[in-house]
Amino acid sequence: MPYIQTADRTGLFYTAVGDGPPVLLVHAWSLSSAMWEYQVRALVEAGFRCVAMDRRGHGRSDVPGSGYDLDTLADDLARLIELLDLRDVTVVAHSMGTCETTRYLTRHGTDRVRRVALLGAMTPHLAGAVGSAFVEAMVDALVADRPRWFQESAPAYFATGGTGSWVSPALVDDGIRQILATPLEVQIACLRAFTGTDLTADLQAMDIPALVLHGDADASAPIDLTGRPTAKLLPRARFRMLDGAPHGLYVTARREVNDQLVALARGEVDT
Repeated sequence: MPYIQTADRTGLFYTAVGDGPPVLLVHAWSLSSAMWEYQVRALVEAGFRCVAMDRRGHGRSDVPGSGYDLDTLADDLARLIELLDLRDVTVVAHSMGTCETTRYLTRHGTDRVRRVALLGAMTPHLAGAVGSAFVEAMVDALVADRPRWFQESAPAYFATGGTGSWVSPALVDDGIRQILATPLEVQIACLRAFTGTDLTADLQAMDIPALVLHGDADASAPIDLTGRPTAKLLPRARFRMLDGAPHGLYVTARREVNDQLVALARGEVDT
């Protein structure tokens, strides 16, 4: 299985599938690169090479005791991009992944990245919008009964109660299994990092085409606190709202999401 090693000797698992221009997929909080199954298939069929890495502490990557701040996570992305010599990359990020991607682009520059898609963005500063007390209450709930918290959050994440929802109980269970495989302390460290970092200046400095895809039923990252202000801050953004889509839009709205990502990777929606 392919791994890279970071500067602090952390082993990071990654997959690379397909041939063609590279697309780098950056996964959500507590999940892993496995969340991108539907997107990888669509992008590879469209002629792209898909690279996806498990963030440190997640999936099949090592679980170090530190390094969950956005600067270190951005450096991990840079290490992958440089070691695989990826160029003219389209980066696709979801949820927490939008935060480390944003920090990567301002910390390491855009020489190797052609364009970016931010799905269910957690930028620019979630704790600043909802308050740090809300985040710490979430931490307390995770410590008290982590399986229950994620199980109770799943219906809103996947919009399983919505009219015409197709998400199966088995698919929801699979997502929860991925999440619970991530250690609690890693989840807490990452949660505090991505919610507590103000990325306003980072977004304003991003000088590449950006597609912001966000559902108007996103309970995890309410669109008026995240997606809309993110698009307004980006110099070259194209904002696309998906009606009725929740935070898990990469599953529930996968056809529309995939169509948008293929068009972006082809350069058809550059701004």
